[in-house]
Amino acid sequence: MRAPSANSTTPAHVEPVSGLTSEEARHRLGQIGPNAMPDTTLHPLRMALEKLWAPIPWMLEAAILLELFLGKYVEAGIISTLLVFNAGLGFFQESRAQLTLAALKSRLALNASVKRDGEWKAVPAMELVPGDVIKLSLGGVVAADVRLMGGEILLDQSTLTGESVPIEAGVGVQAYAGALVRRGEAVAEVTATGVRTKFGRTAELVRTAHVVSTQQKAVLRVVRNLASFNGVVIVILVIYARSLKMPFAEIIPLVLTAVLASIPVALPATFTLAAALGARALAKLGVLPTRLSAVDEAASMDVLCADKTGTLTQNALNVTSVHPSAGFDEAHVLNLAALASSDGGQDPVDGAIRVAAACKAVSDAPKTINFVPFDPATKMSEATVSDSKGALQRVVKGAFATVIHLALPPPATVTAAAKELEEKGFRVLAVAIGAPNAMKLIGLIALSDPPRADSVALVTELQNLGVRTVMVTGDAPATATIVAHAVGLDGAICPPGPIPDSVHPEQFAVFAGVMPEDKYKLVKAFQNGGHTVGMCGDGANDAPALRQAQIGIAVSTATDVAKSAAGMVLTEPGLAGIVASVKEGRVIFQRILTYTLNSITKKTVQVLFLAVGLVVTGHAILTPLLMVIIMITGDFLGMSLTTDNVRPSPAPNAWQIGNLTVAGVVMGVGELIFCVSALAFGVYSKRFDIDTLRTLAFVVIVFGNQATTYTNRERRRLWSSRPSLWLIVSSAGDILIASTLAITGIAMKPLSVWLIVGVLAGACVFAVILDSAKAPLFRRLEIT
Repeated sequence: MRAPSANSTTPAHVEPVSGLTSEEARHRLGQIGPNAMPDTTLHPLRMALEKLWAPIPWMLEAAILLELFLGKYVEAGIISTLLVFNAGLGFFQESRAQLTLAALKSRLALNASVKRDGEWKAVPAMELVPGDVIKLSLGGVVAADVRLMGGEILLDQSTLTGESVPIEAGVGVQAYAGALVRRGEAVAEVTATGVRTKFGRTAELVRTAHVVSTQQKAVLRVVRNLASFNGVVIVILVIYARSLKMPFAEIIPLVLTAVLASIPVALPATFTLAAALGARALAKLGVLPTRLSAVDEAASMDVLCADKTGTLTQNALNVTSVHPSAGFDEAHVLNLAALASSDGGQDPVDGAIRVAAACKAVSDAPKTINFVPFDPATKMSEATVSDSKGALQRVVKGAFATVIHLALPPPATVTAAAKELEEKGFRVLAVAIGAPNAMKLIGLIALSDPPRADSVALVTELQNLGVRTVMVTGDAPATATIVAHAVGLDGAICPPGPIPDSVHPEQFAVFAGVMPEDKYKLVKAFQNGGHTVGMCGDGANDAPALRQAQIGIAVSTATDVAKSAAGMVLTEPGLAGIVASVKEGRVIFQRILTYTLNSITKKTVQVLFLAVGLVVTGHAILTPLLMVIIMITGDFLGMSLTTDNVRPSPAPNAWQIGNLTVAGVVMGVGELIFCVSALAFGVYSKRFDIDTLRTLAFVVIVFGNQATTYTNRERRRLWSSRPSLWLIVSSAGDILIASTLAITGIAMKPLSVWLIVGVLAGACVFAVILDSAKAPLFRRLEIT
């Protein structure tokens, strides 16, 4: 190990050899704080209670209180169960952010070897302070951000950057907390600890990174629209009931029924169920969603920030080309280079050369006598070999600029070739052989991480699906440009430097030289432009960007931190999993869209039907118990839409809540006409009493909801596609339960079988008529 350099940058009052005194370290620890990230974990009870504080829970809680006030304990229990179910699903999903922070903390070193009072001591890593001198040894984790003062090490920073190739680090090089020492030993000065390290800043960004999903926005807007519309209707109901001088004992159940009729109770649960089913389907295709909202977001994604290494490329160095000098061929250049390469080591360059040489074996290859591994100081490796005549020769493999000084001056064409390859982004090695004082350059070897065979086709497929793919990489622009053109990403290259706040994905095809922390800024810039962003990443420093993106995608080689921050984890390399996610997401979106449209339709007609019923009969046309039964049976029918057969859209989806609300209200008015017609038949033709009319209203609402379910599920004519098996079974069960209750008089006054059959037949006719009006309406409102 080398002694610390005299030129190392250290505080003026700190001697690099002795480090800090224990007293100075304690003083700094008191000023700066421990080398740890603060615990910001929310208490589970608080997280659970927060799930009960939102618009839909408020409405359910109000309904529960009213039921308890009226002594309806069974109904209150049923609604409470629905409330707890929805809250439990939300609680589970929110815990993902806490897992990300836990994964970050688990990567930090537990102990460190530090020089205090002139002696090396083992202390807890959390007690390190800036100015400490620490030792970095083989197999150890770097405990804080440090600057190397002496020695040379091979650093594996894959936990930070996701890059599989370790880097050589010598005096003056900055190393970051969480990196792993693969080779060598060094002395370093601590420059930052705790939240001030790169790791700490990453953790803070992960904690604060947040984007409201389009699904959440859709739920809130639907609830807001329904609450606004139905709230006005309920107020009018109360005013009208008071004008009829109805007693409060009747008005309160009326209000409760109206509140229950207006709450889309199962809307969040259905969104979750649909996404969970999509997640199961994606798991079979090698995609593991860690946040269910990511399944829905994949349908809306219109920009994909694709990582170069491992996503568009193979994430493995390969020999791309060999340029032999006169008198040599490719096979001999490779085999001689292999002799100067480690066998079975972790050096990816040596491994790539040995693989290429094995494919082009030669019979007269010399035998290795001695091997000297790669030395970062000399930037080369070498071997002493014996040829077939027993003569000893020296074989050197290394950086072109180093090797040419050991050999006879090469022709100008060789120098030009090396420069051209380096400008194209290739890693260029030179190989020389001969006596120590008379070596000859025998050729150049160019290595690169080549594009995956399926990248071009998958990039094209994403483009056809309406998703713009941009490459985001930390590599140099020259290297990134070559790969971009190879995979079909043709366009401008963003100039190196800070990411502009107003950048748009249409401006550039490649963002090169991007630091991991800048990926977070890039995602936010695209989102500020109104885009739904997918972000690929693999390192811990990618975690903030993965968390901020609507659909964060951890590639197959990603670190645990990246995987826990992402919304999806790919189990196979390449873009195939992302394409599958987009397609499956659009299927899920269509199912959720149908349920949302259904929910708006039903909640509109139910509240308006209560109003019309009050005007026609002077009484509440439905009781709270009947409304609870309608809610439960109707929600199970609606949830079965999450398995329905649908056609995914060819372009990214978007929640057009305004148009969806208009369509739902129009369809609801159509169902209202059917329901009022049946009620008028019972009032004016059959002269039913109020209890019988309530049973009739119950049956009419259930059958009318069946009709609109089938008209709403298909964007074309209702017979254009076959419903799923679960939808058919749920539909049959809904009709059977409602009919059985009405015929037997359970919880209501009985109706004749023939009347129920007549209402069902009327609902079928109504569905065909409404379907004729629906098709042009959906086209006009662009509901596809």
